[in-house]
Amino acid sequence: MPFIICCVPVSPLRAESSHKSEMISQLLLGEGGELLEEAEYFVKLRCLHDGYEGWCQRSQVAIVESLPGYRDNGLYVGDWTDKVLINGVTAWVPMGTPVLAPAQEVIQAGPYKLQYTTGSAWNVAGAVPTAEAIKARAERFLNTPYLWGGRSIFGIDCSGYCQMVFRFFNIPLLRDAYLQATQGESIGFLQEVRCGDLAFFDNAEGRITHVGILLNEQEIIHASGKVRIDKIDNAGIVHTDTGLRTHQLRIIKRYW
Repeated sequence: MPFIICCVPVSPLRAESSHKSEMISQLLLGEGGELLEEAEYFVKLRCLHDGYEGWCQRSQVAIVESLPGYRDNGLYVGDWTDKVLINGVTAWVPMGTPVLAPAQEVIQAGPYKLQYTTGSAWNVAGAVPTAEAIKARAERFLNTPYLWGGRSIFGIDCSGYCQMVFRFFNIPLLRDAYLQATQGESIGFLQEVRCGDLAFFDNAEGRITHVGILLNEQEIIHASGKVRIDKIDNAGIVHTDTGLRTHQLRIIKRYW
C-alpha cells in the first residue's frame, strides 16, 4: 500500500482537490498517511495519527511504498519551533512536529532528504499528565492565532489545539471537537473537574462546535480568536476582556 509523507513544515489538508477548497486540517513535517486517491495536483490520504481524511497538494508530500524512518517513537519538537533541513535547505517546523530520527541522520522520502537538527526532542515516555505539566504545555500556545483547520503555533483551531497539547502526553485525540467528545469519561459537574479535562460547547442546534482545556472550575484555555484564558461557569464561557458570554457549556470529559 502506498503512503504519503509530508515534506514541508505544514501542509494544508483540504476537503476537496482544489486550492479553493476548505482547509479541514493540516499535516506537519514527517506525518504520514495512507494514499487513497490521486488527482492531477492533489492526493487524498487517511492520516495515520488520527484517521482523518483529506486532500494535500502533491508538491508538498512524497508518495512512498513505506514510511522511511516513520515509527511511533514518541518524540516531538518541544519548543515553539526547531530547525530542520529539507534537501539541505533550512526550514523551521512548529512545536509538536514528530522527530523521526536522531539529530543529523538523513531520512530519504521520495526526492526529499529530511534531516533533523534537534538533539533533545520531547519524549512522551517520560511525560506524566499531571495538572502542572498539562497547564505548562497548554500555556506554551498562548496568543497563537485562531485558524480554521490549523494544528500548529503558526495558526490553530480549538480541537487542533487540544489534540496537539494531549499529543505531548501520548493521549491520542480525534480531530474534530464532536469526535473528541465521543472519547474519554464524562464528568458530571464543573465543580468536579481537574486541570486537563476538556469542556465541550454546542450551538443553538445542539451540535458540538467548540472545545477547550479546563485549568480549574473557573478558568479555561482555548483557541477562540487566539489561544487565550477565559472564565467559565455552569452556563459556559465568559470572555475575560469583554465580559460577554461566548460559548454554551454542553459536557465535560476526562482522558487520563
